Amino acid sequence: MFSLAAPLPGFSFVRRCGPGVLLSALLAAAAALLAEWPPMVHLGLSALTLAIALGMVAGNTVFPAVSARTGAGVDFARSALLRAGIVLYGFRISLSDIGAVGWPGVLIAMAMVALTFGLAVRIGTRWLGLDRETAALIGAGSAICGAAAVMATQPVVRGEEHKVSIAVATVVVFGTLSMVAYPLVYPYLGLTEHAFGLFAGSTIHEVAQVVAVGEAVSPGAANAAVVEKMLRVMMLAPFLMGLSFRVAASTPGAASLGACWRQVRVPWFAVLFIAVSAVHSLDVLPHALVAALVQLDTLLLATAMAAMGLRTSAASLRKAGAQPLKLGALLFVFLTVGGYAVNAAVLAMF
Repeated sequence: MFSLAAPLPGFSFVRRCGPGVLLSALLAAAAALLAEWPPMVHLGLSALTLAIALGMVAGNTVFPAVSARTGAGVDFARSALLRAGIVLYGFRISLSDIGAVGWPGVLIAMAMVALTFGLAVRIGTRWLGLDRETAALIGAGSAICGAAAVMATQPVVRGEEHKVSIAVATVVVFGTLSMVAYPLVYPYLGLTEHAFGLFAGSTIHEVAQVVAVGEAVSPGAANAAVVEKMLRVMMLAPFLMGLSFRVAASTPGAASLGACWRQVRVPWFAVLFIAVSAVHSLDVLPHALVAALVQLDTLLLATAMAAMGLRTSAASLRKAGAQPLKLGALLFVFLTVGGYAVNAAVLAMF
């Protein structure tokens, strides 16, 4: 029996985590409003990237004074709410999107994800001296879907908050550069609108940036670009599963294949992400409900990003130095030049 004097179930959780979640959510709401401001729309800065920026500002000013009261909730937001947001991200894509770009689009997306991430880890760790977690986070953001991929990869590689912030910064810098450069060079690439859309969707970091570039050329280019980008997003779940196995294989004591599999930390949020995408593909839910879930998803992810920003100190970013930006720059060159070559080679096959 419950005593009238005893706290209600869940009340202690709300009291412990509520202030931090509320703080993170307020920063996320501010980021969502700021993302609708025309200058931010023009720059292609999504609510996610703005949320981590606002979180970092607050984290290095007011947060230390209230961290004792809000720390537990901030940590809950950057872990549990992050996973919930990745699951709901599945409502943004449909398995039927594959048919819109066909096998060429699928092969291009697979090639770009594998090559970009592989180069990021190899160049980052062997040439630039970065730790494997930072290189993996930057590689995931460049290869798949920007800030959302960085956040989804963080629990698998166990990356620290400042490494997440660094990876997101590379997405912002070089994704914004892509938005400026791609429409300018389009007339000189010799590509049809559809082919340019595939090129943009397979090589630009953030979904919002892809939309902005596609619409700057034509509606046809925008449609192809968004669908191709969604194909890259759909590869997030198998990518995380494979990465989890790779992380397990690199840990001590994983000498055999069986030992590797026993140490794999299955990212169940990635499995649920695929399940949600499959449900969305059936088109059984009311469109109004799906739209509301997408809005909720944006808020959850932005809240998690704000929480990560709150836990990121300026000192840790300074300590990282210029090497992460160098890696981001090298990946940008590969995405543009190498991505053009990959697109041309695959389209020539069909």
